[in-house]
Amino acid sequence: MIKKYGILGTFKLIVSLIYTKLFFSNARLIRLPFDIRNKRYIKIGDNFTTGFGCRIEAFPLNEKNGICLTIGNNVEINDYVHIASVGSVIIGDNVLLASKIYISDCLHGTYSGDTGHSHADTTPNSRAFSSKAVVIKDNVWIGEFVSVLPGVTIGKGCVIGANAVVSKSLPDYVIAVGNPAKPIKSFNFKTERWESI
Repeated sequence: MIKKYGILGTFKLIVSLIYTKLFFSNARLIRLPFDIRNKRYIKIGDNFTTGFGCRIEAFPLNEKNGICLTIGNNVEINDYVHIASVGSVIIGDNVLLASKIYISDCLHGTYSGDTGHSHADTTPNSRAFSSKAVVIKDNVWIGEFVSVLPGVTIGKGCVIGANAVVSKSLPDYVIAVGNPAKPIKSFNFKTERWESI
């Protein structure tokens, strides 16, 4: 281990392992620093793994609803991932998140133009939260610097390319890239290949 991580790296890893077993016994490894806010509203599955500097937070709009952030089994998130929920974020099993990803079901305010929208002269932090559920299904891989916005479902087995902004839902088994993220390939189960759309 020292050969791989060095003396300081090995020490940090051992401290992280102790922290994991003390506070998240079903997790595989949570690397410190790790910031979890309102843990009672967050459900984390088995074999959860994080990189450094991750921030996971739940501030439910209605505390009676209970859990508002669910992370499935065998989920791996890398460095500096930020996941926030006030309503419902569900991450399925076997999901892999690269570094510096933002996932949220909420906004400060409402901007659809309908009744009850946020006025431009109010300060952003005083605008009431709005929320639309986010679902990331099983076996999804999300690349670096991706943002997943409120109201989005990412289908099973999807791959999201680096720097994408997922503002609309994606079907199962597609590769999506860009801002906004659009499918460019889908998996063909007959040929067992990713094919251009």
